[in-house]
Amino acid sequence: MFKKLTIAAAAALTLSFGAGSAMAAEGGHVTDYQFPFEGPFGKYDQAQLQRGLQVYTEICSVCHGLELVPFRTLADPGGPSLSDAAMREYTAQFEIYDPELEDYRPAKPVDHFPAGTYPGAPDLSVIAKARAGFHGPSGLGLNQFFRGIGGPEYIASYLTGFSEETKEEAGTIYYANDVFPGGWSAMPPQFYGDDVVYADGTEATPVQQAKDVSAFLMWTAEPKMMARKQAGFVSVIFLTVLTVLLYLTNKRLWAPYKKKKEI
Repeated sequence: MFKKLTIAAAAALTLSFGAGSAMAAEGGHVTDYQFPFEGPFGKYDQAQLQRGLQVYTEICSVCHGLELVPFRTLADPGGPSLSDAAMREYTAQFEIYDPELEDYRPAKPVDHFPAGTYPGAPDLSVIAKARAGFHGPSGLGLNQFFRGIGGPEYIASYLTGFSEETKEEAGTIYYANDVFPGGWSAMPPQFYGDDVVYADGTEATPVQQAKDVSAFLMWTAEPKMMARKQAGFVSVIFLTVLTVLLYLTNKRLWAPYKKKKEI
């Protein structure tokens, strides 16, 4: 039985890595960037999330929205952790359409980020989950578990994967990108270096900006990741202790019978 399970696990791993390689070939090379929230004990970097929020606000929000993210969560622990005053000041920059007023009004903390303004531009609320790659067979996520390549790595690689080559088809200009499936993206390059001025003095290179906004988008998709990891860690400890107790109980219950059998 154990041998069969071992063979099955090895086959699943092989298929998973194979599926990851096939996906990489179809969508181009994805760089395995290191993020602080990776791994069972990883957590979001507050400074990186704040830089990512700045990149989203100044560059990405021109076209893309975050319709599933309430403004108030920007002040939650484990996220960008803005102060309440800073969160309210940031929120007031946006205007939200109010059906009751039949007009626009300044956004409130309970409101969600507005939708994007560019037709066809995807909402970025869950893009880090939607673009997660290398999940392996039946979504087991074995490659992502062992290699740490998922949505944020794809997004950062895509944002830095543009070249200067372009082409025009049916009146639309496409931009060469060796990460995007098909090799051509309708979105032009967004980062050229120093596109934003970080408040903490971090150099705003294209790679740095791509990693920061990718981390922020991962938080918008998984705002409770840290709590989920903590709950999982506690569950593993509980199950380990329970397994040991059950083993010792089993030994104690069957000990008299085993002695009689030996006699």
